[in-house]
This record gives sequence, structure tokens and C-alpha cells, in this order.
Amino acid sequence: MKTSNSRVTVIGSINTDMVVKAERLPAPGQTVSGGEFFMNAGGKGGNQAVAAARLDAEVAMVANIGRDMFGDAGIQRLQQEGVGCDFVCRDDDQASGVALISVDEQGENHIVVAPGANDALTEGHIEQAFDSIPEASLVLMQLEIPLPSVARAILLAHEKGCRVILDPAPAVALPDEMLRGLYLLTPNESEAEILTGIAVNDETTAREAATALLGRGADRVAITLGKRGVYLAHEGRGELIPAVPVDAVDTTAAGDCFNGALAASLARGNELHEAAALACRAAAIAVTRRGAQDAMPHAHELEH
Repeated sequence: MKTSNSRVTVIGSINTDMVVKAERLPAPGQTVSGGEFFMNAGGKGGNQAVAAARLDAEVAMVANIGRDMFGDAGIQRLQQEGVGCDFVCRDDDQASGVALISVDEQGENHIVVAPGANDALTEGHIEQAFDSIPEASLVLMQLEIPLPSVARAILLAHEKGCRVILDPAPAVALPDEMLRGLYLLTPNESEAEILTGIAVNDETTAREAATALLGRGADRVAITLGKRGVYLAHEGRGELIPAVPVDAVDTTAAGDCFNGALAASLARGNELHEAAALACRAAAIAVTRRGAQDAMPHAHELEH
């Protein structure tokens, strides 16, 4: 049975992804001929909420979207996935966020985001939502919303005894006081480098970066290393959890899948090692499919 402590509250962005597949990604100033075009529901917050919900977590979303066709479609999709949307606000002044994505034949991508209403998710929205967020539950966030709103959410979560997972993407420099309020920080290689100045390209450099982030106040660190897996660090100890080898089709939402699956598993009471291993399996499935929310696996798929 689900309890209030097992709920995952995702605070973040909702976008519509507009995707073009091409043989290769363009260099700066270059135009390449693309192939298939399609649109998907996306945004890091929405993606992570769907990833957690498909793994049977009780999920609530806190976000801001425009009062337009993209906003209508975004909230309808989340509701269809079983995500609670009582704190998804509708903005009369800002358009819903969109992301322009190019994907090559190897599944690598370029992404440009127009945040729109995501940039208007205010501290007031956050405070109103926290009136209903259960104590000692789990809060998952990213950085596609204003940084002051993220900082306010971390403070309020700490006051309620909630565990906060922060996916620091898109990467920006973060003050130490924000890191000190986190249960878990989950950068990828490039984000870890921006946060620490350490170029992460193997287990050794991942250990160095994780140690630096622990020293700045994060309680736990999980650095995702793509095909190599994820490096976990806590209280001076570290370990590498290997990824599941697959033939990638589209890596667009691999990190979002990892974070959503990780949050769902932790909310069920699993230890971090077990949760990270499950999240690696979920992400491995996601990269074999195209799109963002459509690629997220269901719980029964992880059993095999």
C-alpha cells in the first residue's frame, strides 16, 4: 500500500519536444538535411514525473504552463499517466515551453529549449504547493525553472523533513548553501565538470568530482556516466554501478528516466544502491526508444 511518505513530488518544467531525426548533427553554422519529424510531450520535470509514475510511484507535479494548445496537451498527458496536477498552474501571459531537438543515427542529440511559462514558476507557486506536500516525502527537481524557486523549494523541503533529489540540468554554478540542503545530487559528466571544474571521463575523475561535491555539502552524489553506468558516493565511500549494454536509438531523456526511476525506487524504501541499479536498467530501456515520455518503461518491463 502506498503511504504519504512514498509520494514523489516533481517540481520542474513541462515542454513540448519538436524532434527532427538526421543522419548527423550539424556543426555551427551548418545546415543538414533531416528526415522524420515528430512531437512529444517533454520537459525534464514532466519526463521525470512520467518515469516515476510508470514505475508505480504516487506522483504529484508542480509546474507552470501556458494557456495554449501545448499546455492543454501537456497537462492531459500527465493526467493520463496518473500524475497529480493540482499544482500545475496555467499562465495567461507566457506561452508553454518548447524544446527543439535534433537526433542523429547514433542516438546523440542537440537540444535548444524556449522555456516560456517554466521561467515564471515563482517562489509563491512553490510555497502554495508545499502546503500539501507530505512531510518526510521525496522531492525531485531540475534546473529548467528559476533558480530562486529551486532554492526556496530546497529550504521548504528541509523544514518538512523531505528528501530532495536535484538533477542539476541544464548545468549552472550552484552556491554551497543549495548543495547543503540536498539528499542526493545527480549530475552527468558535463554537469559535474561545471560544478567542480574537474573534467569527468572515467571512474577516477568521477570519484574526484564526487568527493568535491560531498565536500561542498551534498549528502550523496550520483554521477551518471552514460554507457559506463553511475558512480555513487556517500560518507567518503564510492562505487561504480555498471550500465546495461544496449544499442541506443535516442538518448534524449535518458537522464530524466534515470532520475524518475531512482526517485520511485527510493520512495518505496529501497537503498540508494538498489535504486540506482534499477534506474540504470530503466534508462537502458528508454534509450532503445525514440522520444521522451513515450520512451519511459513500465514496471513490468524491468522485471525482465
